[in-house]
Amino acid sequence: MNDLLHQAARQLRQHIHQFVALSDEEWLGLEPHLSIVHLKKNEFIATQGVVASQIGFVLEGVFRQFYTKDGEERTTYFFFDQQLVAAYMSCITARPSPVNIEALSDTTCLVFPYAVLKALFSQYAGWQEFGRLFAEYIMVALEERMAGLLMLSPEERYLALLEGDQRHLLQRVPQHYIATYLGITPVSMSRIRNRIIPK
Repeated sequence: MNDLLHQAARQLRQHIHQFVALSDEEWLGLEPHLSIVHLKKNEFIATQGVVASQIGFVLEGVFRQFYTKDGEERTTYFFFDQQLVAAYMSCITARPSPVNIEALSDTTCLVFPYAVLKALFSQYAGWQEFGRLFAEYIMVALEERMAGLLMLSPEERYLALLEGDQRHLLQRVPQHYIATYLGITPVSMSRIRNRIIPK
């Protein structure tokens, strides 16, 4: 294992440690299957209509997850450094992905096959615990996102973005993508910003 891959693997293990402490034996079940990929800006790590089979861990860069319907894009999520990234529903169901995941910058990711992770879930208690806790983490994030879209006004959603732990979006993501993430048009978001941000 070269130095870059070894360092990236260590970062992934530290990330997983936030959920569960894997034994060396459990970790070694995944480590041989890790590889590094580099994507240029506007390349895709998951494509709508194609079955996804890989999980990524973002080492550097930004990804945008979005749906396309009738030529219109709807952004649903962003992935940043030190986050796992995948079209999870497609991986789990082995059905074509309903989403695209596009690099918004040149990116570097550590990747591994979902099939390997699935096998580890059934083989080791530590990995099974990680799978449960990570699923709960995703469920909470999705419910918070759904509640925000249903319960908050566009202005309240923008204010929540400004004041919450996702405010880094404003520095790293183009404004028109943030607008679709908030469920509004870029023009509406510009008006909201003009109302709430002092000149």
